[in-house]
Amino acid sequence: MKEANVEVEKVAVILKLLGDKTRLIMMKLLDEDTICVCEFVEIFQVSQPSISQHLRKLRDVGLIQEERKGQWVFYSMNKKNEYYGFISPILVNLPDQRYRLRELDEKGTRVNCC
Repeated sequence: MKEANVEVEKVAVILKLLGDKTRLIMMKLLDEDTICVCEFVEIFQVSQPSISQHLRKLRDVGLIQEERKGQWVFYSMNKKNEYYGFISPILVNLPDQRYRLRELDEKGTRVNCC
């Protein structure tokens, strides 16, 4: 009985994280692509520390993973996470967000940090 409560608590934490519009859009994008912190800064027009805070919260629960390349950090969805099957249907039903990356491509700011 204790295990079920822990699982429900973890799901509640995940749903709370996904309740933030910025993190929800991040998760939709990361479900389809690997994205650098600097790209998120450009997409959302907020500071790097603010973006890093959002990403840290998602990483801390294991939903995303990071890979360092020099001084830059790239993020991707952790599809091996035990809760990916739970959040995947939510992400699938969200509107496509790839236009945000296409806008970066058009401006020439996609992966400008690398």
